Amino acid sequence: MRRDARVLAFSLAFERLFNSSPCDDEMWEQIKDKDRAFAEEIFSAYSLHREDIEKKIEGILVGYSLDRVHKIDLALLSVAIAEIDYIKTPAPIVINEVVEMAKVYSSEDSPKFLNGVLSSAIKKGSENA
Repeated sequence: MRRDARVLAFSLAFERLFNSSPCDDEMWEQIKDKDRAFAEEIFSAYSLHREDIEKKIEGILVGYSLDRVHKIDLALLSVAIAEIDYIKTPAPIVINEVVEMAKVYSSEDSPKFLNGVLSSAIKKGSENA
């Protein structure tokens, strides 16, 4: 299931926000082989483009800076933007998945916040295209 792959990529990105050393191999072993490649693709895109992704997020935020975003939400936003921008998964699919993940892993207000930020990112991206 692709959601499992997205959850793993999100978990690894969240861990990376606190620890710059390589991620724990046990996490990779938890995912089925067919979804592992997708998780690796998302996490790789995030890892390679993290600085650009964070700049993009910061450029969209209104009224506060990146360091005020909850780390869980930052990890969710980061993997979502990595998947949309670098893997080219259709934005509505990614936004829906991230909103559903936020309902499980983040605060009550996070789904609305993430939906708004990602929608703004998509709109801003299409204006620059």
